[in-house]
Amino acid sequence: MADLSGRKGPIALLSDFGYRDHYAGVMRGVIASIAPGIPIIDITHGIGPQNVAAGALALRESWRFFPATTVFVAVVDPGVGTRRRAIAVETHHGARLVGPDNGLLWMAVEQAGLKRAVELRTKRYFLAHQSSTFHGRDVFAPAAAHLCNGVSLTRLGPLINDIERIDLPEPAVHHDELVGSVIYADTYGNLVTNLTRNAIENLQACFPTRTLLVRIRNSVPFVVSQTYGDVPKNAPLALFGSFEMLEIAVREGDAARTFDAGPGAEIRVCAQP
Repeated sequence: MADLSGRKGPIALLSDFGYRDHYAGVMRGVIASIAPGIPIIDITHGIGPQNVAAGALALRESWRFFPATTVFVAVVDPGVGTRRRAIAVETHHGARLVGPDNGLLWMAVEQAGLKRAVELRTKRYFLAHQSSTFHGRDVFAPAAAHLCNGVSLTRLGPLINDIERIDLPEPAVHHDELVGSVIYADTYGNLVTNLTRNAIENLQACFPTRTLLVRIRNSVPFVVSQTYGDVPKNAPLALFGSFEMLEIAVREGDAARTFDAGPGAEIRVCAQP
């Protein structure tokens, strides 16, 4: 892979800041002040509060669709102000990622290939005053902007040997049943689980003559469908979304509200005799 470190942005933002408050807008303002003219793309600011796993999954499913010169700033940071490290990572793909070292960056970095990483310590590349609660504004956004201005990764701080990892919880396997859980609920109320297509297909291969039935908590069971249109309006269904992970949905409805479920809710997929 050619060295892309001197090429400019865009900068892509992902956070749990939401859309009501000023936080995401202020990060954009900081970037525009330091690196005027750099395109800024909002991936999302709708990650559930403090849901690091959901942020990591969304970042993993986003990075490959951006130019190789993109700098990603990801902020889901329940440990802000503590001893957790602030880091910047360069990947073999070319993408660079900036954020807290709490596992948030790991899934994307694992796919893109870790080339080198630094702990953000050089204060000349931060805002003059660093709040203990808003490193997105004071540390991460400035560091990303300086990277786009051509500052090399190693000028931001010392090299580190590894970064914090996070993995989705593995579903439990009980003979003819998989037990998984909801990772997060999207805007439509679809419940994204940790059950991959491979896991479901492996269960089906073990019991090829049986029908797979899905339950969330104590719901009436339903089958795995191909599209929302396979069931009537307001009916529940399970299907594989763009992440290739099983999602629980309600056609033209809201599964999170229907089942009163969110992250951590139990999902069972059983090969019905």
